[in-house]
Amino acid sequence: MTTVHVEIDIAAPPERVWQTVMDPTRLRDWVTIHRSVKVKSDDPARRGARMDQVLQILGVPFKVHWTLETVEAPRHAEWHGRGPALSRALISYALTATSDGGTRFEYVNEFHPPGGQLGGVASRVLIGQVPEREAQESLLRLKGVIESS
Repeated sequence: MTTVHVEIDIAAPPERVWQTVMDPTRLRDWVTIHRSVKVKSDDPARRGARMDQVLQILGVPFKVHWTLETVEAPRHAEWHGRGPALSRALISYALTATSDGGTRFEYVNEFHPPGGQLGGVASRVLIGQVPEREAQESLLRLKGVIESS
Protein backbone atom coordinates (compact mmCIF):
# COMPACT_ATOMS: atom_id res chain seq x y z
CA MET A 1 0.00 0.00 0.00
CA THR A 2 1.14 3.53 -0.81
CA THR A 3 -0.28 6.44 1.19
CA VAL A 4 -0.08 10.09 0.18
CA HIS A 5 -1.12 12.70 2.75
CA VAL A 6 -0.98 16.40 1.86
CA GLU A 7 -2.77 19.47 3.13
CA ILE A 8 -3.11 23.14 2.29
CA ASP A 9 -4.75 26.26 3.71
CA ILE A 10 -7.21 27.97 1.38
CA ALA A 11 -8.54 31.51 1.90
CA ALA A 12 -12.20 30.55 1.51
CA PRO A 13 -14.83 29.05 3.82
CA PRO A 14 -15.24 25.25 3.93
CA GLU A 15 -18.58 25.41 2.10
CA ARG A 16 -16.96 27.02 -0.94
CA VAL A 17 -14.06 24.57 -0.98
CA TRP A 18 -16.54 21.69 -0.56
CA GLN A 19 -18.59 22.83 -3.57
CA THR A 20 -15.48 22.75 -5.75
CA VAL A 21 -13.95 19.46 -4.62
CA MET A 22 -17.28 17.59 -4.69
CA ASP A 23 -18.17 18.71 -8.22
CA PRO A 24 -16.82 16.06 -10.64
CA THR A 25 -16.98 18.55 -13.53
CA ARG A 26 -14.40 20.69 -11.68
CA LEU A 27 -11.82 17.88 -11.34
CA ARG A 28 -10.16 19.03 -14.57
CA ASP A 29 -9.57 22.44 -12.95
CA TRP A 30 -7.39 21.15 -10.14
CA VAL A 31 -6.43 17.45 -10.31
CA THR A 32 -3.19 17.25 -12.30
CA ILE A 33 -3.53 13.59 -13.32
CA HIS A 34 -7.25 13.86 -14.25
CA ARG A 35 -8.14 13.27 -17.90
CA SER A 36 -11.92 12.67 -17.98
CA VAL A 37 -14.90 11.69 -15.87
CA LYS A 38 -18.26 10.08 -16.48
CA VAL A 39 -20.71 10.69 -13.64
CA LYS A 40 -23.11 7.79 -13.12
CA SER A 41 -25.32 9.32 -10.40
CA ASP A 42 -27.89 12.11 -10.35
CA ASP A 43 -26.34 13.66 -7.24
CA PRO A 44 -22.55 13.22 -7.30
CA ALA A 45 -22.19 14.54 -3.73
CA ARG A 46 -24.54 12.00 -2.15
CA ARG A 47 -23.45 8.78 -0.42
CA GLY A 48 -23.44 5.97 -2.97
CA ALA A 49 -22.69 8.26 -5.92
CA ARG A 50 -20.60 6.65 -8.63
CA MET A 51 -18.30 7.93 -11.33
CA ASP A 52 -15.73 6.54 -13.74
CA GLN A 53 -12.57 8.61 -13.99
CA VAL A 54 -9.64 8.36 -16.38
CA LEU A 55 -6.35 9.33 -14.77
CA GLN A 56 -2.83 9.39 -16.19
CA ILE A 57 0.49 8.83 -14.43
CA LEU A 58 3.82 8.87 -16.28
CA GLY A 59 2.00 8.97 -19.61
CA VAL A 60 -0.09 5.87 -18.89
CA PRO A 61 -3.89 6.37 -18.74
CA PHE A 62 -6.05 4.14 -16.56
CA LYS A 63 -9.68 4.06 -15.44
CA VAL A 64 -10.92 4.05 -11.84
CA HIS A 65 -14.51 3.25 -10.84
CA TRP A 66 -15.30 5.43 -7.78
CA THR A 67 -18.08 5.13 -5.20
CA LEU A 68 -18.69 7.85 -2.60
CA GLU A 69 -18.84 5.87 0.66
CA THR A 70 -18.81 8.63 3.30
CA VAL A 71 -20.26 12.14 3.14
CA GLU A 72 -20.38 14.64 6.00
CA ALA A 73 -20.89 17.94 4.16
CA PRO A 74 -18.95 20.21 4.25
CA ARG A 75 -16.36 18.43 6.41
CA HIS A 76 -15.48 14.98 5.11
CA ALA A 77 -15.83 12.73 2.07
CA GLU A 78 -14.38 9.35 1.27
CA TRP A 79 -14.25 7.82 -2.21
CA HIS A 80 -13.46 4.13 -2.71
CA GLY A 81 -12.06 3.15 -6.09
CA ARG A 82 -11.44 0.05 -8.15
CA GLY A 83 -8.78 0.27 -10.84
CA PRO A 84 -7.03 -1.99 -13.32
CA ALA A 85 -5.86 -5.50 -12.38
CA LEU A 86 -7.81 -5.54 -9.08
CA SER A 87 -6.05 -2.45 -7.73
CA ARG A 88 -7.94 -0.42 -5.12
CA ALA A 89 -7.77 3.14 -3.87
CA LEU A 90 -9.28 5.29 -1.17
CA ILE A 91 -9.38 9.07 -1.38
CA SER A 92 -10.34 11.11 1.65
CA TYR A 93 -11.07 14.84 1.86
CA ALA A 94 -11.16 16.54 5.28
CA LEU A 95 -12.07 20.23 5.54
CA THR A 96 -11.57 22.20 8.73
CA ALA A 97 -12.47 25.85 9.26
CA THR A 98 -9.50 27.98 10.27
CA SER A 99 -9.62 30.88 12.73
CA ASP A 100 -9.27 33.41 9.90
CA GLY A 101 -12.37 32.18 8.03
CA GLY A 102 -10.45 29.95 5.64
CA THR A 103 -10.19 26.20 5.24
CA ARG A 104 -7.52 23.62 5.96
CA PHE A 105 -7.98 21.02 3.19
CA GLU A 106 -6.48 17.63 3.92
CA TYR A 107 -6.15 15.04 1.15
CA VAL A 108 -5.27 11.38 1.71
CA ASN A 109 -4.87 8.80 -1.04
CA GLU A 110 -4.29 5.14 -0.19
CA PHE A 111 -3.41 3.01 -3.19
CA HIS A 112 -3.42 -0.78 -3.02
CA PRO A 113 -1.72 -2.18 -6.13
CA PRO A 114 -2.44 -5.68 -7.35
CA GLY A 115 -0.04 -8.40 -6.24
CA GLY A 116 0.08 -7.76 -2.48
CA GLN A 117 3.44 -6.77 -0.98
CA LEU A 118 5.37 -7.60 -4.14
CA GLY A 119 3.03 -5.37 -6.16
CA GLY A 120 3.53 -2.60 -3.61
CA VAL A 121 7.31 -2.77 -3.94
CA ALA A 122 7.07 -2.79 -7.75
CA SER A 123 4.69 0.17 -7.66
CA ARG A 124 7.05 2.23 -5.48
CA VAL A 125 10.01 1.42 -7.75
CA LEU A 126 8.09 2.34 -10.92
CA ILE A 127 6.37 5.53 -9.84
CA GLY A 128 8.44 6.64 -6.84
CA GLN A 129 7.42 10.04 -5.46
CA VAL A 130 5.16 10.93 -8.41
CA PRO A 131 1.86 10.51 -6.49
CA GLU A 132 2.91 12.84 -3.65
CA ARG A 133 4.31 15.43 -6.07
CA GLU A 134 1.10 15.34 -8.13
CA ALA A 135 -1.06 15.61 -5.00
CA GLN A 136 0.87 18.67 -3.82
CA GLU A 137 0.57 20.28 -7.25
CA SER A 138 -3.16 19.48 -7.35
CA LEU A 139 -3.74 21.18 -3.99
CA LEU A 140 -1.81 24.24 -5.16
CA ARG A 141 -4.05 24.34 -8.23
CA LEU A 142 -7.15 23.96 -6.05
CA LYS A 143 -6.01 26.89 -3.90
CA GLY A 144 -5.45 29.00 -7.02
CA VAL A 145 -8.82 28.10 -8.55
CA ILE A 146 -10.77 28.91 -5.39
CA GLU A 147 -8.86 32.01 -4.31
CA SER A 148 -8.94 33.57 -7.77
CA SER A 149 -12.72 33.30 -8.16
